[in-house]
Amino acid sequence: MNNDTILINKKSWDEVAPRFYGRTALPEYGPFAPEETELKLFGSVRGKKVLDIGCGSGHSLKYMNDNGAAELWGLDLSHSQISAAGELLKDTNVKLFQSPMELNPGLPQTYFDVVYSIFSLGWTTNLEQTLKNVHEYLKPGGVFIFSWEHPLFSRIQNTDDGLLFNKSYHEEGPYDHQAWNHPAIMQQYKVSTYINSLVDTGFKIIKMVEEARITDELISRDHNRWYNWSKVQSVPTTIIFKCEKH
Repeated sequence: MNNDTILINKKSWDEVAPRFYGRTALPEYGPFAPEETELKLFGSVRGKKVLDIGCGSGHSLKYMNDNGAAELWGLDLSHSQISAAGELLKDTNVKLFQSPMELNPGLPQTYFDVVYSIFSLGWTTNLEQTLKNVHEYLKPGGVFIFSWEHPLFSRIQNTDDGLLFNKSYHEEGPYDHQAWNHPAIMQQYKVSTYINSLVDTGFKIIKMVEEARITDELISRDHNRWYNWSKVQSVPTTIIFKCEKH
């Protein structure tokens, strides 16, 4: 775990949290990605204990509550995000923890039916430790679902000559995201690194999704942004995994 990176990212998220209020939350998995209403990766969550890693403003937990989840638990690095989630979910039984995802702040082990992370996992400074924590939180047979920016997307840029690689796909590790306007450090991994890390941790991969869904509304909303139409036509924005604990 890199404490310096975590402190930088916490400060950044505490500042920008209002700008991301309610953004990229279930049923959405990510920009231009198929939604849960189509994929149905979770199935019924009625009566289940769920944990959100990187819960942000709490809107994915609200989605879980609206669909009958029995227990709502959330973890996020940012004090601002946890405060927003607490206010949004004040009429529920939610339990919220402000903590890096690399640490267990007191969450029960072998307890949850479902752990998920919507467009947050790439902020971890230690993928293996975070996956180990998730595996420990889940009951045997429990499900882990997560989405993140597709590893190809930030390696390719729009130019006047078309789409070009701006860094090697083989390069992994921390990087400053081109579209992030505050000091912050994300992590870059190959698809094979995610797959192998999940398998090595003890997960069975049930499904991987990297398709795009393109609508006129999304094209209009995201025009000239990082996730723009000309790039999305050729490069997937989002990768989604559904896994099961052995």
